Amino acid sequence: MRACETFHMLTRRLPRRAALLTAAALLALTGCGGMSAGGKSSGGDGKGYVDNDSSGIARAKQADRKSAPKVAGKTLEGKDVSLAEFKGKVVVLNVWGSWCPPCRAEAADFQQAHTENADKGVQFLGINTRDATQDNALAFTASKGITYPSLWDPDAREILKFTGSLNPNAIPSTLIIDREGRIAARVLRAVTIDELRSMIDPVLNEKA
Repeated sequence: MRACETFHMLTRRLPRRAALLTAAALLALTGCGGMSAGGKSSGGDGKGYVDNDSSGIARAKQADRKSAPKVAGKTLEGKDVSLAEFKGKVVVLNVWGSWCPPCRAEAADFQQAHTENADKGVQFLGINTRDATQDNALAFTASKGITYPSLWDPDAREILKFTGSLNPNAIPSTLIIDREGRIAARVLRAVTIDELRSMIDPVLNEKA
């Protein structure tokens, strides 16, 4: 049985808090991807989803995109934030933890992409998960020069709201959400600045 199937079976059968703890543990142990590298979906119905060659970047056609869930909470600095408030912008949503080596490797590229797109209608938003304390997460963002907000989600409550083929069910994961609040692309690993651009630009250039 694939790790992703185990993830969903266990979290469905457990009470809410136990499911959250189990989800966090499984996320730590495995990349629970819903797409295979050959361009075929291994989760959901697969309609409208393709891989970008063998890169593992999954993309959804405009007509087949599903709405992102109502993700909301407090930032690491204690301010209210929600995906809904960014409707009308392209959102880059990155799941990360300060304890995660690939997250550390990609942080500078995310900040660079944020700076490049600051005046283009693109909003970057992190979801920090499984950090022992907010201080650890804040120390990470300070050391990496990250200036965009991150949602504090230590037990993955907000991450678990995502369902279907384009889940951010690994750490790190990145989603691109279009101007209408729908999931346009997803990758379940660290990415480079060029890969980020290849995910952001096509969605940014779509006609409203």
